[in-house]
Amino acid sequence: MRPACAVAALVLDETAGFIQPGVTTRQIDSFAAERIKAHGAKSAFLGYRKFPCHTCLSVNEEVVHGIASDRELKFGDIVSVDVGVAFKGFIGDTARTVVVGGCSVAAQRLLDVTEQSLYLGIAQARPGNRVLDISCAVQKYVETNGYSVVREFVGHGVGRSMHEEPQVPNFDEGNKNSPKLRPGMTIAIEPMVNAGAMDIKILKDGWTVVTRDGSLSAHFEHTVLVTDGDPEILTWAKKPSASRDV
Repeated sequence: MRPACAVAALVLDETAGFIQPGVTTRQIDSFAAERIKAHGAKSAFLGYRKFPCHTCLSVNEEVVHGIASDRELKFGDIVSVDVGVAFKGFIGDTARTVVVGGCSVAAQRLLDVTEQSLYLGIAQARPGNRVLDISCAVQKYVETNGYSVVREFVGHGVGRSMHEEPQVPNFDEGNKNSPKLRPGMTIAIEPMVNAGAMDIKILKDGWTVVTRDGSLSAHFEHTVLVTDGDPEILTWAKKPSASRDV
């Protein structure tokens, strides 16, 4: 998993650096496609259930699964960039919400809270804990800060396939017997947080998820390895050799 996740992290970092006012989401997706190819990988999203793009690019009130288009980004927009790559038989999956040039204090606070909720969730990815411990840590922090967690989309196991068991909700489902975490498990933890209500809808394109009330939404994700001790974040934006075998 480490090489695939290293590639995903690099592509996300490079793509985030490409984003600026005036670029279109189609240009961003094309840039990411070039970087994925340059690293010897393939997009895990393109063609998945007929998804038409290499990345998911979700702007402002778009929560996840945004489709690239000729929409030009403006100063003050926020865009969630979700990257999944297939490399040497494994999947790396990671996401980050990026500010376009700069943003309002309110938007920055949403991003900060969402990202921090991710790391609080990751801290619970320890052997002996349950998925529920991750879910509760994310939900408690988000709601304490006055935001809401999307219910319809959740994190997941990831390995040779993009979506594997277990599902990793960002809220308490009430399942006290949720799966136990064991060393060797790799999971994608990905809070999707709305500034307003939790309610969402899917646009007519069949993919793009938006907040029903039009409020901003943020999305952060890491692929995480459960170890015998502290969790290991596999999708750090660092530059070990992405081609080495493990």
